[in-house]
Amino acid sequence: MSASPRRLPRPGRLARWTGRVPGQAPPPHSVPTPRPPARDRPAPPPDGADEPRPPERLASPARARTAPPARARTARRWITPLALATLLGSLVAVLALTFRGDDFHTAPGTLSRWYAIAWALFAAAAWTVRRLGARQAAVFVLAGSAAVAATGLLAPPRTSTDAYRYAWDGRVQAAGISPYDHAPEDPALAPLRDRWLFPRGSACHGPDRAPVRPTPERPAPERPTPVHSTSERPTPGAAPRADPDPDHPPSASAEPQCTRLNRPSVHTIYPPAAEGYFLLVHRSAPSGSTLLPLQTGGALLSVATTAVLLAAARRRRDPRLATARAALWAWCPAVPVEAVNNAHVDALGVLLTVAGLVAVPRRRVLGGALLGAATAAKLLPAVTLPGALSGLLATAAPKPLTALKRPGPAGRPAPPTGPIRRAAAIVLPATAVVALGYLPYVLLSHSSVLGYLTGYVAEEGYETGSTAADDKNRYALLRLLHPDPETWALPVIAVILLVVVARVLLRGDPQRPWRGALVVTGAAFLLMTPGYPWYALLVVALVALDGRWEWLGLPLAGVAQYVTARAVDDGAWVGTLGYAVAGAAVMTGWALRARQARQARQAP
Repeated sequence: MSASPRRLPRPGRLARWTGRVPGQAPPPHSVPTPRPPARDRPAPPPDGADEPRPPERLASPARARTAPPARARTARRWITPLALATLLGSLVAVLALTFRGDDFHTAPGTLSRWYAIAWALFAAAAWTVRRLGARQAAVFVLAGSAAVAATGLLAPPRTSTDAYRYAWDGRVQAAGISPYDHAPEDPALAPLRDRWLFPRGSACHGPDRAPVRPTPERPAPERPTPVHSTSERPTPGAAPRADPDPDHPPSASAEPQCTRLNRPSVHTIYPPAAEGYFLLVHRSAPSGSTLLPLQTGGALLSVATTAVLLAAARRRRDPRLATARAALWAWCPAVPVEAVNNAHVDALGVLLTVAGLVAVPRRRVLGGALLGAATAAKLLPAVTLPGALSGLLATAAPKPLTALKRPGPAGRPAPPTGPIRRAAAIVLPATAVVALGYLPYVLLSHSSVLGYLTGYVAEEGYETGSTAADDKNRYALLRLLHPDPETWALPVIAVILLVVVARVLLRGDPQRPWRGALVVTGAAFLLMTPGYPWYALLVVALVALDGRWEWLGLPLAGVAQYVTARAVDDGAWVGTLGYAVAGAAVMTGWALRARQARQARQAP
């Protein structure tokens, strides 16, 4: 019985499998390829057509999308960097134009619009950098940080006069005098005055000039002069001219005198690390320089903070995302305005705070010392200490005996590290650094080293029953609940902050202390609604560490209360609206993140 003839494939199928039409000679030097597996073979057409499909229809649409041509892939790789470079260049140009004039006094509405454009470009750039790889994003973040910070060097301070007080305190210390002993208008410091910090005459008509008591001008010693006329000859027998009455001061110049320093009649308020920074800048600045050394110091501090953020991003679980988050500090318009142009010493406190929070999870003593140095530079970073103790009370729960007897070196059981030891490892170094910073000034000063601190608290309306709270719109959000919160605001704020701190200590993440620090700091801002936007530099840095962008509404609210409110007659509602929107953004972000976490837990 003969075997049945082998069934041959139809011409259409043969063409699809071999790529050749039956009867067509194979191309020269062609090597037969093995038959593809069954899962890779294209299915026969449902209608049984024998005509081969065109080559471009052989690949499925999904495969065509996943494997674009090499030229298209190369072009697409350059789209994001090019767009990001364009956004950063536009941001730098807008910031440079923002510093072109003194719009803070003449046109605060125009200055607010420039700020709005800069923040919009910043948001677009911060979103775009997330599409880059970690290494490429780090280059953009660091280079952009230097370019953005450099714009603040283009003009003298525009919206604050604090840097003039910094320069004065540095000069006083260089003369061997404690800055806590004398107010700037004290006659004992008159030899240190010059026309730059203490102008006279027509220069006193500009904005931000405070009048001071004129500097006494003592007459020069009399010298014998030849007598040229008979009218100038002394009368024989006449008594010599008596000296001026010692009870009256020497003749003062009729020319008006003023100073660029704010609050010239009070002692300084700045902590010891800040005073040491002022002295260092004064010593290293060239002779005759004004505020450019302080502004340059602010630029270096801001770029150094960016470098610390990038270095910390390399150790994070997702370095690409953490690197992109560093742009939230590096490119934020608040940094060139407040840290560089206005040269606020908050930049030093921010750098030390970021370094301390990054060091706390691995080196608690070092992290606590850095946080203490930050507090000695600017008292505000003290609110981040609860964040450094995140999850402290969660470790206090009772554990099995075997969990406490982990083997240590040489087989000995390691001693349990309880919450008290962990807190002591952070709090004690911080306290010691603050105390050691104040010690030299305590020994050298004849007045209190706290300076004008208590007076400043009352002036800003943070005392119970203070009348300045209404004028400066303090407790703006609490004021929506009751029109007069001055009498009860501080106890309520203390209770709310204690609840927030307790939650951070109970449920905070010890490996991410910056998250607890952001929550405590942000809650304090929403409750106390400060009116100075440079305080929010600390919030910006904590957002760059944690990535919760919704807290960036706080620096914007500070700008609204400090700058935009000047453009309207009754500007109190502007600051209230700004903080209300910032609070709503925080609550919205919290709700969205809670929903995402709930969905992630419910997912199979």
